[in-house]
Order: sequence, then structure tokens, then C-alpha cells
Amino acid sequence: MWKFLLPFAAFVALVVLFVFGLNPHRDIHALPSPLIGKPAPEFALSDVIDPAGVVSNSTLKGQVYVLNVWGTWCAECRVEHETLLAISQQHVVPIIGIDWSIDHGPGERDKAKQWLERLGNPYAQVAFDKEGRTVIDWGVYAAPETFLIDRDGKVIYKFISPMTQEVWEKEFLPRIAAAGKGA
Repeated sequence: MWKFLLPFAAFVALVVLFVFGLNPHRDIHALPSPLIGKPAPEFALSDVIDPAGVVSNSTLKGQVYVLNVWGTWCAECRVEHETLLAISQQHVVPIIGIDWSIDHGPGERDKAKQWLERLGNPYAQVAFDKEGRTVIDWGVYAAPETFLIDRDGKVIYKFISPMTQEVWEKEFLPRIAAAGKGA
């Protein structure tokens, strides 16, 4: 009896896995974040442009802002870069960048600086996360990831994948308006 029941149970388990896992209506960008509704993790990192400078989200208290995690090694970050440039020109909220260094080498900061000089800088400030600890604190799975933080310093939205104008208009602008910063 077990030799028939066990394969049947395995088959049912696989069917259930495929039904839920391959659901075409599932939003692949909707990975839950434990940070939603909670205070954004504090950070103070050196500036990509001016290594003597410090980028800290404690200076952003009282304002709505976007935090974008990117890296020079990230192909999808290049895909979203033009969109971030266009969004920054709208002057809706400041965009803070965190360059996620996975190389840890001495030239990584220079790569990030050259990237911004060559492609343009959409960021009000750009932090350099040499060790990658800050992005871990933020629960980043992979770059690019973009967070929206409200005036109280709470994370109100997280988007995984390259930013697009459509995502900005449908997901970010309404939340920014609701957070007290009109678009």
C-alpha cells in the first residue's frame, strides 16, 4: 500500500508547488520586506564622490526620500539608470544612492565615481557600502532595489528590479503624495 501512497503524495505535493509557484498573477516584485512600516535602518557611510564626507540617513529625518541600492557590477542597475536620471530631474523627493561594493578592492570606489561621471548622477547623495553590511541591514536580496521612506523615517515601500517610469508613477508617486510630499 505504501508503495502506491507515497508516490501519489509526492505527486500531489508537486502539483500544489507548481500551482502556487507558477501562478501567472503573482507579482514577482512583491517579495515581502520585514522593514515595511518599521524604522529604516540607520547608516553612516563614506561618500562615493568625496571619501572624507559622510552620507547618513539621520540627516533626512522629517522628509520623504527614496533609497536606491545599486552597484557597478549590476547590469540591471545600468538598465534603470536613465529612469533614475529622469526621476531626479522632477525634484519630487531626494534620491539617495548606496553603491553596494562586492569587490571590496581599492578601485571599487573609483569605479562607482567613474560610473556616475560617465552616465550622470541622479542621486542627492551617494554612499559607499564597501563591506556590504548596510545593504544586509536593509534586507537587500539583489541590486537594484529601491525603498521609499516617509517623514517619520519608516520604510513604506520596497521595489525589487530596475525602476521604470511606469513603476515610479503607479507605485511611488501615490505613496509619496500620501506620505505628505505632493508630486
